[in-house]
Amino acid sequence: MNPMNNNENEMERIRQGLEGFLYETEKETAKETAKRRPISPDLRAEAPRHAEAPRRAEAPAPRPRRPRPERDINLDLTGEQRRPSGRPIPERQARPQRRPENREVDLELAAGSQNKPVYVDERAVNKELKEAKKVLKKQKKIAKMKAEAEAYQARNAGGNGGDGGKGKKKKGGQGEPDGAPKKGKGKRILIALLTIFCIFAVVWCYAMTKIYGKMNYSEIPSFATAGIKDKGVVNVLLIGSDSRDETDEGRSDAMILLSISNSTKTIQMTSFLRDMYVEIPGHDGNRLNAAYAFGGPELLMETITHNFDIKIDRYMVVNFKAFANLVDAVGGVKLELSNDEVKWVNAYLNEYNLLQGLPIDNDYLDDTLSGEIQLDGPQALAYSRNRYIGTDFGRTERQRKVLNQVIKKIPGAMVTNPTGIIDGLFPNLTTNVTRGEFIYLSSIAWKLAAYDIEQNMIPLQGTYTDATIRDMAVLQVDFEANKKYLKEKIYNEK
Repeated sequence: MNPMNNNENEMERIRQGLEGFLYETEKETAKETAKRRPISPDLRAEAPRHAEAPRRAEAPAPRPRRPRPERDINLDLTGEQRRPSGRPIPERQARPQRRPENREVDLELAAGSQNKPVYVDERAVNKELKEAKKVLKKQKKIAKMKAEAEAYQARNAGGNGGDGGKGKKKKGGQGEPDGAPKKGKGKRILIALLTIFCIFAVVWCYAMTKIYGKMNYSEIPSFATAGIKDKGVVNVLLIGSDSRDETDEGRSDAMILLSISNSTKTIQMTSFLRDMYVEIPGHDGNRLNAAYAFGGPELLMETITHNFDIKIDRYMVVNFKAFANLVDAVGGVKLELSNDEVKWVNAYLNEYNLLQGLPIDNDYLDDTLSGEIQLDGPQALAYSRNRYIGTDFGRTERQRKVLNQVIKKIPGAMVTNPTGIIDGLFPNLTTNVTRGEFIYLSSIAWKLAAYDIEQNMIPLQGTYTDATIRDMAVLQVDFEANKKYLKEKIYNEK
């Protein structure tokens, strides 16, 4: 109910009571006046005579009263205006009335006023009504804000509730309750982060594209449509070529399969001995490294897949110079060498120095040294090529040792010496990895630093025998045992 209507009704009721009170007062006044009128001599003679009492001096005659003018308008209880003659007054032109037409006079209220005049100050009443409205409005606003604050606290306490956590703007410009999250501020922070990420992604893709342009891309049609992943594992065959110049493809001096598994968070480095006797598709049986000489990386990948049931679609070929430059770019490697190994390092340095046009004794180690020694690029290459200590098994183990340290040091070197890695390695690297695949591999490189690196060698100990076939000293291999081992290590298949 509207408080203003209630106050107007109260005012109307008071006015009606006052009109009734005035009407009754006039009637009583008329009665009192009639009682005080003087009695005529004829009526006085007819009055009974009592015993005469001593007569007092007569008081002077009362002063005649001025006749009271008659009212032109009387109010009856029905609210109609009438003349003294009783005839109703004709209605005037209709006006907008503030009071209802049928009014009832509250006689009890008029009687309770004890014949005292009542004055009503409408201005004061209206002022009080306005103040009451303001107070009521403030109370409603405070109650609404309390309800909103309680609803917000309930949402924070109970998760998604109420309006689903949506910060709706409240009427009257009040906004969200105190303590509510700043929706606009959070949105600006999110937009800023997305902008920074997009800029970084664009710069990163541009830089990787420039680096990829330094490599030698060689597409293999038979592997062009194959994806880079097989059962969630990225297999890339690293081939170390012993080519002496750019026109000579050379032989595969080292074959190491890098298997990156996101599920097991490991990097498997698996060396394949080059003297294994294997079936080469389209050729007679021969040593494994002969496949590279017959058909390059494509035939070598097909041969490994055919004999060991490991799907390989991507390769990278590095020559002597690329290997040495990469080791120098990461700051060299520190390895444990025997005195015999030190002497063989100097022996293998002779050939490298001749190929590079350097003095034959360049980078020689002190032949009395042994123990932990810091090796630079050419020295690490000579150490990896030695097959006279430990035969081919020892040689592949030394290759994995060097590669293991290089992989661990690449992330730091990309920060401290990116130019050395880019200019020293990539121009001497040939691959069939596409530009998109290269950008993907570079994007996950930061995760690889946390992966465990495990070293393996094929064939396993106890799964091969020495043999001579067609005057070739080879290794006859139990392929089933090695297949089972590779699937367990690479694909985590039990």
